[in-house]
Amino acid sequence: MTYRLLFFDEALSDVLQAKQWYNEQCEGLDEEFAQALVQAISQISEMPFAYAVRYKNIRIAHPKRFPFNIHFYVDEPNAIVVITAIVHNKRHPTKAQKRMK
Repeated sequence: MTYRLLFFDEALSDVLQAKQWYNEQCEGLDEEFAQALVQAISQISEMPFAYAVRYKNIRIAHPKRFPFNIHFYVDEPNAIVVITAIVHNKRHPTKAQKRMK
């Protein structure tokens, strides 16, 4: 069963900021980053329970090659995965956690 995806506005903003930074580092790297996210998010939507709960009801997935964490929770009765944050591994962990308050 594939779950529907919803994104916090902040998660989309996270992606845009990261893509801009990667594009400034090397032309085309932003597209590689975006593709890695698409693949990771596709896996999340197909198998969200393959990822352990890390805090509250939040699970964390990691795209290949890029040092980012995809924070999400599962609304099982409605078959929805809600992505709350997509943040760099080196960012303070409470940045994503604060979005759940």
